Amino acid sequence: MLLKEITALPPAHLTSLEICAGAGGQALGLERAGFTPVLLIDSDENSCKTLQLNRPRWEVLRTDVLDFDPEEYPTTYDVDLLAGGLPRVRSAATVLRPERGRERELLEAAVWLAHSVQPRAILLENVPDLATSEKFEGIRAWMADNLAHVGFRITWRVLDAADFGVSQHRKQAFLVALREREFPLFQWPEPSGESPRTVGELLGPSMASGGWPGAAAWAAKADTLAPAIVGGSANRGGADLGPSGTKRAWERLGVNGNSIADGIPGPDFPPESLPKLNVRHAAMIQGFPDQWRFFGRKTSVYRQVGHASPPPVAEAVGRSIAAALTTYPQADHPPSAVGESTRGPRTG
Repeated sequence: MLLKEITALPPAHLTSLEICAGAGGQALGLERAGFTPVLLIDSDENSCKTLQLNRPRWEVLRTDVLDFDPEEYPTTYDVDLLAGGLPRVRSAATVLRPERGRERELLEAAVWLAHSVQPRAILLENVPDLATSEKFEGIRAWMADNLAHVGFRITWRVLDAADFGVSQHRKQAFLVALREREFPLFQWPEPSGESPRTVGELLGPSMASGGWPGAAAWAAKADTLAPAIVGGSANRGGADLGPSGTKRAWERLGVNGNSIADGIPGPDFPPESLPKLNVRHAAMIQGFPDQWRFFGRKTSVYRQVGHASPPPVAEAVGRSIAAALTTYPQADHPPSAVGESTRGPRTG
């Protein structure tokens, strides 16, 4: 069956629990794929308010995933999908150091939740190196072993958002885990075949809407896809478009990446000058719809946008998971495939 035929099918009605939900990029994509969240968890206040602003019916919990106790939220048991866009692992040393960094703790927490809530499938997203680098082989083996302990088989794949109609080259690593019966039915989504709009095509109308006389020439020059939108750390200063190399890439597109604009260039903005992106521009490049609103001040909103998983990519992966889960009627599954305790993962 062709991908276009698959994506044209009506979405399934499935449930999800999402951790590290952020501003909802992954949740929005999964919603389009047929998943209704029973609970979304994030520790950032503004991100939680963004979720509630757009989907008042969703139950959103502001807490650290490490403090979450599913016994207090029984609706999370036996969900169809446990999903999460976990904080980016920065290096193998960060993950494997003896005292364990926060990134490692959250990876462990995701595995622990799989033991506790017993989902039918798992979807975790992170940096490409986590899936491909030999330096992360140990943590991949640890995750595979502990998920196999409760009956899951896993597969990793690096996907580029540009292959799914998003106007940027943004590579993401995804882990998908399913139980023995559904695992052979899962197929990674193929590129959509849709050519993404260039930065100029996507943002040109907005750049021209304030009367800037240089908008048409700028849009013609910005004739490639964007580099990845980078959210940055909450521990650093204001919002900008990333490290120096990324800023140079933006400059080649005619964009000043030193900061984020409050609005759009007006009629007095010099035609030859480099405009800055605003937060709505960044959201458009990430694949968010115009209707999706963000709560908070500029720096907070830009970080929410930059840390998000592009909704079209999450939708594509979510539809593949939904197809595997709905091929057969749902069957009851035991708490553990090997009859052992599911209180938490093994750490040895």
